[in-house]
Amino acid sequence: MYDENARPNTRQPPPTPSPAPSPALGTLMVDTSRDNRVGEFRGVAGFYWSLRPVGGGIEWEVEPRYVRPALLMEQLRARTARLNARSRGEVL
Repeated sequence: MYDENARPNTRQPPPTPSPAPSPALGTLMVDTSRDNRVGEFRGVAGFYWSLRPVGGGIEWEVEPRYVRPALLMEQLRARTARLNARSRGEVL
């Protein structure tokens, strides 16, 4: 009675999305969840990526889906801000 219409399940489950490949250490990235804040990629912490301000400071964690590579203009702006802070003696 139950075996008449039985058919094996031949469909495969959908593939699980692979995690985003992490960038090289020190790559400038933009955190879109924090008002496009630019930071250096410092590593992976569980499901999160660690970013650090370009001029130094406290690292923060963000989900990889909210991170994108910094545009050339954003990289220039972040590096110029660091050099200006360094010339004022605020950063080593």
